[in-house]
Amino acid sequence: MDIAEALRQLPSVDEVLLTITARWPEIPRGVLVGEIRASLEEYRGLIRAGQPVEMKRLEAGIEGRLRALCTPSLRRVINATGVVLHTNLGRAPLPPFTPVPGYSNLEFDLATGKRGRRDVHVLGLIERLFGHTGIVVNNNAAAVYLALHELAAGYEVIVSRGELIEIGDGFRIPEIMQRSGAILREVGTTNRTRIEDYRNAVNDRTRLILRVHPSNFRISGFTARPELSELASLGKERGIPVYEDLGSGCAVDLRAWGVDEPSVQASLEQGVDLVSFSGDKLLGGAQAGFLVGNTRLVSRLRSNPMFRALRVDKLICQALETTLRALLLEEWDRLPALWMIRQTADRIRERALALAGKLAPLPVEVVPGQSVIGGGSTPEQALPTWLLSLKPPDVVAAERALRQMDPPVVARIERDRLLLDLRTVFPEEEPLLAAALQALSW
Repeated sequence: MDIAEALRQLPSVDEVLLTITARWPEIPRGVLVGEIRASLEEYRGLIRAGQPVEMKRLEAGIEGRLRALCTPSLRRVINATGVVLHTNLGRAPLPPFTPVPGYSNLEFDLATGKRGRRDVHVLGLIERLFGHTGIVVNNNAAAVYLALHELAAGYEVIVSRGELIEIGDGFRIPEIMQRSGAILREVGTTNRTRIEDYRNAVNDRTRLILRVHPSNFRISGFTARPELSELASLGKERGIPVYEDLGSGCAVDLRAWGVDEPSVQASLEQGVDLVSFSGDKLLGGAQAGFLVGNTRLVSRLRSNPMFRALRVDKLICQALETTLRALLLEEWDRLPALWMIRQTADRIRERALALAGKLAPLPVEVVPGQSVIGGGSTPEQALPTWLLSLKPPDVVAAERALRQMDPPVVARIERDRLLLDLRTVFPEEEPLLAAALQALSW
């Protein structure tokens, strides 16, 4: 059959519509027509390209499109990778909270009956937790932009060459500085920067000293950089604010669990004027960017017109309020990310052995391994764990099949083995994980 004849064999939109409407009466006619036309055009493209097509599969394909259209795209996923702050899976898993239905007092002062500020719902918690005032924007990149735009647009910002970093998705500190209108003044070298380098760079156009925490990489060997307290002293001496982009937003001392990351509180205690960090990394909450520190500086940031453009919505406000309150009250296990980090290897081994026992006759081994924090935090730091290890005939196909389960299961492959780390699997998810593994074709 030539191309012209094959194209003529395609049914009309109306012909397909008669059948599809009977099966999907709840879908508006306009939506049905649109999906039918899209499918027919796809088939025409295949035919023109000389590819074989099965006409009997046309209606099945259209129904597949309709099912996908009616299924939420954002779905719950079982994270069995052992990466706690998995960037592709939403970073920190959210603590449970019930969104306020209907209207809320987002920007309404119930005591006075007048307009209020939306960040009042988290401000008191920020001040109690960190000892300083602060504001919240939609992510840490926005926080960095806002700080540079308000405090240094048109003027110089001093930063070490070793801190001109790139983080996820191509976000580069030099580029955000340029967009903010601030002028980059590099000092030192890639591996060594001294306090004298900062001191010698200060001039009448200097408006900010920037310190960037290398949260997603490490430079080792012949390296040096001044202590934060030294930068803070220089800033006070010259009347220049010192701003640290801390990134990971650690608010809890996690060294007892093998995680050594500087805390927001420690930076402020060393005299830094302003600190920015993410809400969805080690803080354990929703995506947000925090700017915490000197009251006068924070007030300036709040007055910047860009603050309104970068503000968070009511759902984020509520999620952050839940997270900050749990941190303040030291209810660590209410925050899933902190609960996962605090799980001991012995406890994970117990859970893994118990689950493996339920998977018989599948050939499952429980082997030692490592979990990582991930999400651009704590590079070169790992947490000891125990893994479920399976060796299906086709490990790639098995990993793909798990991703297509309901709910999807995300695992990892190493040395032709399928590995699952229960550190990042909630106990209530274990029966679902077991069912998914038993459903694999061996």
